[in-house]
Amino acid sequence: MSTFTTDTGRPVPAVTAAQMREIDRIAMEETGPNLFQMMENAGANLAALAMELLEEPEAVLALAGPGGNGGGGICAARHLANHGIGVWLCLSEPDRLGPVPALQRKIVQQTSAKELRPEQLGDLQPGLILDALIGYSLSGAPRGRAAELIRWANGSGAPILALDVPSGVDATTGNASGEYIHAHTTMTLALPKAGLSGQLVLADIGIPEGVYRKLGLGYSTPFDRRSRVPLRRLP
Repeated sequence: MSTFTTDTGRPVPAVTAAQMREIDRIAMEETGPNLFQMMENAGANLAALAMELLEEPEAVLALAGPGGNGGGGICAARHLANHGIGVWLCLSEPDRLGPVPALQRKIVQQTSAKELRPEQLGDLQPGLILDALIGYSLSGAPRGRAAELIRWANGSGAPILALDVPSGVDATTGNASGEYIHAHTTMTLALPKAGLSGQLVLADIGIPEGVYRKLGLGYSTPFDRRSRVPLRRLP
């Protein structure tokens, strides 16, 4: 299994998609935090990192899918708007939002963020794109609107900040069987996914150490008073 280190040399174990799915299950069903709390932490961290990467006074486009990954992107759009950043939000499947992402959408509608339909993107020129279309639960090549939005984002010329895993990339193997996001930076959550490469940042979403112990993972917090740490993949 791949291993990563932080910028201070702390080793960080990688996980497969199946292991991350079990980590999420334990947290949501047995120990906490719940899905909304983890999503909120992910979105707040994504927004903070976006503001670090953004060249003022450019605006941000958040591309969000219907699942938990998309909910994190919707949440990030709200945090950016709350900090005075111009934000567009585009949902790949607004009619299929899960309950928690739908709540995030309801909240962001009370901000200055402007929701656009995919066909309205046209020649939009954001300073940064947030990719929250598909997370580690990818199954096969992206299809339909998700594939179209991935293609549009890659051709836009804007740098792309991916949430957890670049959409279209298999979290475990790093392979892509179809369209996939060409990310400038990936902010991965809780633990790095085994298939990740490139410029990486690890973000804390509040999962306690006891969850990792239940999976038998050797875990020591990599965050040392920070909520986000740069990662390097070891050869």
